Amino acid sequence: MNPPIRAQRTRPSADDPAWRVAKRSPVQEPGAVSVEGPRKHLGGAALQTYDAIVIGVGGMGSAAAYHLARRGLTVLGLEQFDIPHDRGSSHGVNRIIRLAYWEHPSYVPLLRRAYELWREIENATGERLLFITGGIDAGPETGRKVQGALRSCRLHHLPHETLSAAEAARRFPGCRLDEDMVAVYQPDGGFVLSERAIVAYVTAAQALGAEIRAREPVTRWEPDGTGVRVRTPQGTYAAGRLVVTAGPWAGTLVPDLAGCAVPERQVLIWAQPRRPELFRLGAFPVVTLEAPEGRFYAFPVHGTPGFKLGKYHHRHERTGPDRVDRDIHPEDEGVLREGIRRYFPDADGPTMALKTCLFTNSPDEHFILDVHPEFPQIGLAAGFSGHGFKFASVVGEIMADFAVGVRDRFDLNLFRLGRFVTTA
Repeated sequence: MNPPIRAQRTRPSADDPAWRVAKRSPVQEPGAVSVEGPRKHLGGAALQTYDAIVIGVGGMGSAAAYHLARRGLTVLGLEQFDIPHDRGSSHGVNRIIRLAYWEHPSYVPLLRRAYELWREIENATGERLLFITGGIDAGPETGRKVQGALRSCRLHHLPHETLSAAEAARRFPGCRLDEDMVAVYQPDGGFVLSERAIVAYVTAAQALGAEIRAREPVTRWEPDGTGVRVRTPQGTYAAGRLVVTAGPWAGTLVPDLAGCAVPERQVLIWAQPRRPELFRLGAFPVVTLEAPEGRFYAFPVHGTPGFKLGKYHHRHERTGPDRVDRDIHPEDEGVLREGIRRYFPDADGPTMALKTCLFTNSPDEHFILDVHPEFPQIGLAAGFSGHGFKFASVVGEIMADFAVGVRDRFDLNLFRLGRFVTTA
């Protein structure tokens, strides 16, 4: 593995495409964003300079660091916790991936590219990250989930089947839908190993020369002409580009995101199945389910000795990323057991694990993928609303696109920050 490039001491030419930005007037009095109190002068030792700095090296940030380094840029990744860690949104073994995207058909082109890039990083690192199990989106036949999944399938010509509740139970006996429910089955559904994916992307980025620093929180940043300066307790860094992939901390770091990237407490359960043969890998698909009790998601047994289930918006607990309640309470398990007992009764065995994590919700639950409204040298990826990890591979590529001035690889109109009216 090549040694990491520690710093670039000379600034690239303005003709370098990695430094180009949209035309705008120079920043006369750049406004610093501080998370340590009153504004202070960024002086002292000589700056360490990079082409790009990534704040937050989780799912999105690790992929962004890799794609930036792959394009030949010198990259610094800053993570306030360990890599990987269990304080944000990317722990808990795995995350669902699916093509029949009920949320909006605009996601499907991104998903096709995401699948390609997950395979690419698997090949680069020699580690399997993507598991295809088949997947079902289930609920009332006229409900948003089923109709949205069918719309995406038809618009993008995705292979799929529509199963009645009885047909779904025959094919997947571990899943018991209500009689008035149907399931949209698509064969390409599965899951991505979330923590291992972060490790894979960080390792691959380091092999390309990226410098990744854990346990180094950003205390403030500010635009500096067409570049940026970033301060941590360990030093001050300069770069031509900044990528903010800070998950639940995005609103703390970027005031423009404070009202539209809101953390929410989430809890997951792993339960030992009473009939384990029904929930093993190969016998049980990934499941998303719209039910009277709420929306559930479930996985076959993998990585932990238990059937994994969560409920979107668990107990509707908005929180702050540094004050979230990480303890598990009887009410938490009760919410999840309700879903298991009604729809997956043969999985209703002893608890193997319960974990908290965080959603970061946008008001419409669609992503925020954009450049900063005032400073186009800053790329923003936030508000993934509990369904974003599967896109980490392609979001990293999009953030690298922003850094080198590419804006037309995908139609990102659905994800523009400008759709929200926010105040700092």
